[in-house]
Amino acid sequence: MNREPKKTGSNNLVFIAGTLIAAVIIVAVLFKAQNQPEQDPELIALPEPVAEVVLQTPVVPEAVIPEAVEPEPQPEPQTNSVSTSPTLPKLDNSDEFIRERLLLINNKKEFSRWIKTDDLLRRTASYADGLSNGVLLSKIFPLTAPEGKFATHSSDGSIWLNAGNYERYDRSINTLTSLPMDSMAKMFHFSRPLLESAFSEMGYNPRQMDGIILQAIDVILATPIVAEPIRLSRDSVVYKFADPALESLLPLQKQLLRTGPENTKRIQQQAEALRDALLNP
Repeated sequence: MNREPKKTGSNNLVFIAGTLIAAVIIVAVLFKAQNQPEQDPELIALPEPVAEVVLQTPVVPEAVIPEAVEPEPQPEPQTNSVSTSPTLPKLDNSDEFIRERLLLINNKKEFSRWIKTDDLLRRTASYADGLSNGVLLSKIFPLTAPEGKFATHSSDGSIWLNAGNYERYDRSINTLTSLPMDSMAKMFHFSRPLLESAFSEMGYNPRQMDGIILQAIDVILATPIVAEPIRLSRDSVVYKFADPALESLLPLQKQLLRTGPENTKRIQQQAEALRDALLNP
């Protein structure tokens, strides 16, 4: 169940609420394409043939991400000042609190642009829900569009995806691979109450939230690495993968293919690092 989040507004846990944003962003970023011109054949979806469809309620995955174990407190020298952990704000007022701490993790210009949006955690929850099903909700979490135009070439009567297209994603991928996944996992554990609230508004319990996050990561890891040139087919102005096995992949996975094999590997390495950090706090 994916729905648009509600409006919200607004500071020291160096590691807050990022896992989700990382997992989401880890993927999302590359896969963003809604800002491309509508004429770009890469982005135009063919209407599906009309068929009788039996709607089924999707199964919501459940899992448990272990809680981070707090280290044993060590005696400290007496001091006149009293240090306390900052209190988490309400979800409605969490934007600035989350944003400031994310920027302590990564202050790159591109990343800063991604998290300027409002309703960070609600948008993150909705986006992760879509990603767990291989669906891209780009309007919910607008990220960086690929640079330049989608390009193909013809050879021996076939249409091929230009390898030069892969460079269009370099800026986003370089930003994603600069995110420290161990820090993002710590942020997740610290911000968990806020994330649970955001998922609860969509009707999910904590186990389902954990399942959705891990399934979104698994979808990325299940994307095939295609090292050889990719052949395309064309119907009118729309390009599709000529290989039925590739064309039948989930939208998220097909967008990963468009980033190229090396970029897909880099994203999968980050996704695996995030999963390991979550499951081994």
